[in-house]
Order: sequence, then C-alpha cells, then structure tokens
Amino acid sequence: MIVRPRPQPWQLLTIVRGSIIPKIAPRVLAITTLSCLVVVFHHAGLVSGIHTGTAPFSILAMALSVFLGFRNNACYERWWEGRKQWGELILQSRAFARECLAVLPADTAATNVRATIGYAHALAARLRGQQDCDAAVVWLEPVELARRDNLPDAILHAINQNIAESRHQGVIGDVIYQGLMLHLHALTAVQAACERIRNTPLPFAYSLLLHRTAWLFCLLLPFGLVSSLGLMTPVVVSIIAYTFFGLDELGDELEEPFGLAANDLPLSAMVRLIEIDLLSALGEQDLPPSLLPVDFVLL
Repeated sequence: MIVRPRPQPWQLLTIVRGSIIPKIAPRVLAITTLSCLVVVFHHAGLVSGIHTGTAPFSILAMALSVFLGFRNNACYERWWEGRKQWGELILQSRAFARECLAVLPADTAATNVRATIGYAHALAARLRGQQDCDAAVVWLEPVELARRDNLPDAILHAINQNIAESRHQGVIGDVIYQGLMLHLHALTAVQAACERIRNTPLPFAYSLLLHRTAWLFCLLLPFGLVSSLGLMTPVVVSIIAYTFFGLDELGDELEEPFGLAANDLPLSAMVRLIEIDLLSALGEQDLPPSLLPVDFVLL
C-alpha cells in the first residue's frame, strides 16, 4: 500500500512510485503514436477524419466512464472488505489473547497466543499464494503442522483442542469455554471471507468487455478529433487514453487486494502489528520493530 504525504501541486506531474503510469505507459504511448501518425497522414491528405463531429465519441466516452466507474466501485469494495476483515482479525486476536492469558494456565495460554500469531502469518501467506508453513512454523507446535492443506484452519483446530482439553480437565467452565469459542469462530469467519474475496474475481466477461471498449474507443478517437483539433490531437488523445487505461488498470489492481502490488493491502505490516501486540501481552521485552514503508510502499 502506498503511504506518502499528500503531493504538492508541482509534484503531481513527476510522481511515479505508486502511480499507475508504469503499467499503462506502453498503451498510452501506442495510442499517442497512432495519433501522431493520423495527424501527419491527415495533413498529407492520405487520411480523412471521421466527419461525424464529436457527439458520438462524447456519448461513448460517457457510457464507458459509467461502466468503468461501476467496475472500479466493485473492485474498491473488494479492497475495502479485505481491509475490514483484517481489522477484525487484529481485534479478535487481541481479545482472544487477553482472555486466554486471564483464564487459562500459563503454558496453555502462551501456546494458544503464539499459535494465534502463527495463524496470522499462515493466513497472510495463504492469501498471497506463498508457503504458509514456512511463514508460521516458528510459532507453532509440531501437532499444529500436521495438516498442511489448510494450515490456518489446522491452527485454529489445534487451539480449539487445547481449550477443550482445559475444559475437560475442569480448568475452565462452560461459560468461559463458549466465550473463547466465539473468538475462534470470528477468526474462522475472517479466513472464510478473505478466501471468498481471493477466489471469486469479478466476472471475466464484464472485465473483458470494458478492456475491449477502452481500446476501441482510444483507437478510433484520433480519427474523430483530427479534423477539429489538428496538431493538438495527440495531446488530447493521450490524456483521454491515460484516464481510461488508468481507471481500467487500477480496477485490475484493486480487484485482488491481497497481492504484492503497490496499492494492495499491507498484510505483512498488519501481521507484524499482531505479532508485536500478542508478544507484548505475553510479557516479551525483545519485540520486533513495526514495518515501515520502503520507497513509500508498505507491504
């Protein structure tokens, strides 16, 4: 995620880090080159403009803008839903650790709290397509690594078994047991929601339609504007292409909020926050530092 101060007016044209420009530059350059060729050929009499006025392009641009807006809203909703779920994960992890340390034996509570840290590491790695076992192994007991097909769920299962054993031994009663189970159910719900977001992209046909329409519009636009704008055609067309291609690419980036792109969610930083808070609750003094942005990017 990009973390940087609000840019000053003179910085708006020079900021590249976190901008969508590097990804769409080849497309904008191609459309600008086409516009320049259309202008040259038009002045040479080899190409005539589309003499329909700008009304058809205005109507098409308005329709394309509306559809791009709908798609970007849907993609942003996925991004924001992912952030809310990880906020819930932070909340439930803190509350669960606090209650475990208050009602369970010290060794059992410490095992569960460390397993909760491992759960956050494993879930972040799973959502990013990384090796969840490698990310969580230092926090887990061997029994918690037995099931590796879905390690986050296996960790919650092992925590549940630890709490159930304390209940069977009479260490905690039914009321306390149910209270702890509510936190585990909430952590399970977070994982299910994040997996739903990751495994259910927007309908491909909808995205494909917008990709094609944006390309067709930008390819035809120079022919429609050259008669009225002349030498200014490449400038206007490049700005419009930057806008439409930029919105299209930004939607693609926000659609998958758990990746490693510059505008994706900072899962590593949130996992580190959970790690710091839960280790502090255990009384640890040697706490890891919070993750900070590198070149304005917080992972």
